[in-house]
Amino acid sequence: MRPHASRIDGIGETVFAHMSALATRTGALNLGQGSPDVDGPPEVVEAVRRALDGPHHQYAPGIGIPALREAVARHQWRHHGITLDPDTQVVVTTGATEGIAAAILALVDPGDEVVLLEPYYDSYVAMIQMAGGVRRPVTLRSPDFRLDPEALAAAITPRTRLILLNSPHNPTGTVLNRTELKAVADLAIEHDLTVVTDEVYEHLVFDVEHIPISTLPGMAQRTLTLSSVGKSWSFTGWKVGWATGPADLVSALNAAKQWLTYTSGAPLQPAVAYALDEAGDFPETLRESLHERRDLLVAGLNRLGLRTRSSEGTYFVLSDVSHLGWPDATAFCEALPERAGVVAIPATGFYDDVEEGRHLVRWSFCKQTEVIREALERLESADLHA
Repeated sequence: MRPHASRIDGIGETVFAHMSALATRTGALNLGQGSPDVDGPPEVVEAVRRALDGPHHQYAPGIGIPALREAVARHQWRHHGITLDPDTQVVVTTGATEGIAAAILALVDPGDEVVLLEPYYDSYVAMIQMAGGVRRPVTLRSPDFRLDPEALAAAITPRTRLILLNSPHNPTGTVLNRTELKAVADLAIEHDLTVVTDEVYEHLVFDVEHIPISTLPGMAQRTLTLSSVGKSWSFTGWKVGWATGPADLVSALNAAKQWLTYTSGAPLQPAVAYALDEAGDFPETLRESLHERRDLLVAGLNRLGLRTRSSEGTYFVLSDVSHLGWPDATAFCEALPERAGVVAIPATGFYDDVEEGRHLVRWSFCKQTEVIREALERLESADLHA
């Protein structure tokens, strides 16, 4: 019997591919997908070239080459004051996406419940389903998209196995503050839960502080932290990430990872180690640039009457288009390329709560300033009403 792809939920590649195809067919500017149009530091690219001339063409160790694991440990200490043993508390993954997959497959048994923030990155839902788990979403409700501690507590049952966090949060741009994180930590400790935290946008925060939940009292021994070089160093296509945490959780994740990719691209790993150690100032430069582009996009969208909350992190913002007369955000986004020559992504697929996400549209500001300006001019010239 052929498998049915529809059994795996989530917005997935279908919507992204469809909207990108619309952008190509109509010549629209694509502010939908979170793909930067400027690459990371050229000296890091040169490090890949050097690696290609060296002995980096066979399998790397499944947990990652020592140089990269050591660089990750130094990164965690330098930025967050977290001490790690690179031999037992760091594993290299094929992007944070594989880290998510391996963590959930390792830690969730059929029938286990996973509490996660809604809206959610689509791979979370797919992997919970693949593991046979049950998702228990806690909605960050518009217009503020803050975590409600009471809703979080209500989502936890005797079947809850882990809490899956994403902060800075895609797609809302919320960065969980210390009070919100303490609420998560208190519940995790009270109910003896593991926390898996996706922190790929850890360096891309604006006007607020990113606080790793593993740094809160009692959380280091129960938290798996995921990150990658993709977002903060603008190498999304390299798909090199890492997971860190207590040795038992890292070992469990690695046990699942060995049946996924086993290992990640060998010539990229020494270059990523170089990025962490030698190009450590790049994320700050990128953050400052994104801050300006965020302000440009948010001000422009609000000026056009598209109610948009300013993002605290990531490179996404959400707009509410309910007042424009469209039945939902999907209809708005389907019409937008022809009407305005701009592509955005409907946020509906990031939600279980369909009504909450029905009229929300996600825009990306990881594009060059000229592209954002041109997109805003096109939107201003168009009739955005149904």
